[in-house]
Amino acid sequence: MTEPQPAEITVNGSARILAKGETVTELVGEITGRRIAGNGQATDGKRLGVAVARNAGVVPRSQWATTTLMPGDDVEIVTATQGG
Repeated sequence: MTEPQPAEITVNGSARILAKGETVTELVGEITGRRIAGNGQATDGKRLGVAVARNAGVVPRSQWATTTLMPGDDVEIVTATQGG
């Protein structure tokens, strides 16, 4: 009997193993190394400065906690930078 293959998503062009039931909030927390509240804000009170797209559609911050990632999803996490 073969073992099931782990589910994968693509994050910023790289394959990543998907944890069952993982949400956008959890993924952003892992990527940024910060705790993220259910409203999509960093719990330390500092600006997070990221936007998330899933399968080419922007995921509003207010929906991060309720957006469950699925195998095969293509996620882009974009960090805002200041420049001129």
